[in-house]
Amino acid sequence: MKYDFKAIEPKWQKRWEEAKAFEAVDFSEKPKFFSMVEFPYPSGAGMHVGHIKAYSGLEIVSRKRRMEGYNVLFPSALMLSAFPPRTQR
Repeated sequence: MKYDFKAIEPKWQKRWEEAKAFEAVDFSEKPKFFSMVEFPYPSGAGMHVGHIKAYSGLEIVSRKRRMEGYNVLFPSALMLSAFPPRTQR
């Protein structure tokens, strides 16, 4: 079975945006929680199963903190410089 991302992703992205599921609000009264995982390479090439182990742990912790009432910022697609990675053409 092939994953048809064009049919599935827009539905969930819309739902997450409407629910503001991944929104971190400036100047919130909630306690703050920040976690970040950078891509191993700007192109994303060379990723392997070991990366999933590192990334999924922080996703779980971030989700737990959000459920506990924290104002969570989890920018998982940023490099250490806090800029989005550039893909090679």
